[in-house]
Amino acid sequence: MTPPSPLDDPRNAAHAWARYLRIMRWMMMVTIGLVAVAVALLYRSNGMVPIHFYIAAALGVGFTMLLASALMGLMFLSSGTGHDECIVDPLEDENSLR
Repeated sequence: MTPPSPLDDPRNAAHAWARYLRIMRWMMMVTIGLVAVAVALLYRSNGMVPIHFYIAAALGVGFTMLLASALMGLMFLSSGTGHDECIVDPLEDENSLR
């Protein structure tokens, strides 16, 4: 039987998701700043090239940063709430024999 997760409690879950959204807001601001710096550096080093180059670079840097921060935020949410400790490992007995 799987033990209950701390995220099953609505109060804990609300606190954890509020923290996650706060992290994501900060990371959105950092991402916007980083995209602006990246586009400025590309313009400085490459000069006038087609606008599609800058759009692709901005989208690539932006989506990469947001995806990485979303996944890291979910990892912090899972670890910080104790959700990781309630997982039952069916292979735990086999691993302890080695």
